[in-house]
Amino acid sequence: MNGFPAAPPLPGEVTAYNPYQTSPAGELLHQFAQQFYADNQPRVALLGINPGRFGAGTTGVAFTDPAALQRHCGIPNQLPQRPELSSQFVYQLVDALGGPQIFYQHFYLGSLYPLVLLRNGKNYNYYDAAAVSKALWPHMQQSIRQQADLGLRRDVAISLGRRNGEYFQALNQELQLFEQVLVFDHPRYLMQYKRHLVPDFVQQYTAILAELL
Repeated sequence: MNGFPAAPPLPGEVTAYNPYQTSPAGELLHQFAQQFYADNQPRVALLGINPGRFGAGTTGVAFTDPAALQRHCGIPNQLPQRPELSSQFVYQLVDALGGPQIFYQHFYLGSLYPLVLLRNGKNYNYYDAAAVSKALWPHMQQSIRQQADLGLRRDVAISLGRRNGEYFQALNQELQLFEQVLVFDHPRYLMQYKRHLVPDFVQQYTAILAELL
């Protein structure tokens, strides 16, 4: 996604930036890809909304904050080791499925829209305003096509986020890339609003993903 086109002018003072063109995110993503994705193994996609500034916006790696990148993935970095809620949930799931080496052999983490969106310096979701999602729709089509062409499995894909799932389903209906799209609750939603049930969701999602191996 290093060469992914810049966002068009967006309404409502929403801005976008490409984390993969920044340092050290671009270098860290390259290390991560060489360590976990450097083969022709078909993988099931788990696609979120768009990168947050403290996860992939910092490390370049989807749903992976600097602490998880170092502790779980073995990729040292000098970034502030600030925890990010979505990353914390995802790496509970990764560990439940055998750890990063096994998880990333079978699964690919990404986003429907690959650039970080901000409004007033805070994370912004592509679907927070209809005008923004409409402006980004062609770019989201391009993004999902490019990711599918990485060698993803086409029998199934997973949306991380229920609102995200509505857009994922619509994109897939247009592009016919995946036979079915399963929808999970978004990791941040679970960590923020259902934290007492997180172990149950980890168990539930682990069981579903294990059936896809």
